[in-house]
Amino acid sequence: MAGINTPDEFFAHLSQWKEELLTLRRILLKTGLEETFKWGKPTYTANGKNIVGVSDFKSYCGLWFFQGALLEDKAKVLINAQEGTKAMRSMRFASVKEIDEKLIKAYVAEAVANEAKGLKITADKNKPLIIPEELQQLLDANPALKEKFAAFNKTNQRDFAEHISTAKQEKTKLARLEKVRTLIEQGIGLHDKYK
Repeated sequence: MAGINTPDEFFAHLSQWKEELLTLRRILLKTGLEETFKWGKPTYTANGKNIVGVSDFKSYCGLWFFQGALLEDKAKVLINAQEGTKAMRSMRFASVKEIDEKLIKAYVAEAVANEAKGLKITADKNKPLIIPEELQQLLDANPALKEKFAAFNKTNQRDFAEHISTAKQEKTKLARLEKVRTLIEQGIGLHDKYK
């Protein structure tokens, strides 16, 4: 949804999942969280910290809890948001009838309490940096790029390396290598836009 910059615009332009997402918004606004807009989606924060966001997909809509892996999940409703994600968990809905306000408020309250306690899952900083051959060749062939790569912290370097090495097809690997080259030249980390 290009040109959408606020939660109000997001909800106004919905064609699919409108009733469900408006219901989720109404519930989240009752929790005292502040409604913001990040990554093209309404995001709800407490003391400036991301707690939960709403999302819409083809086959479902839902909530994503930024530190959802820390939630007890007694109702067993949370799903790992995506492969490789340690902290984020999603709660998915296929109809407004599946939305349980009391349950959502309980999960949000627990997430806010965890944030207030300073609990969080962070990236494993001791994970080894394994630079794929394609990236190493590019860096060796371009000393200025190698110097810029070296200026990034280990987490950013690891993000670049894993982005390339996890590509399954050669075409994808080459496209990712080009993207990484551009980001390194600009001094931008792979996930900076999410921070």
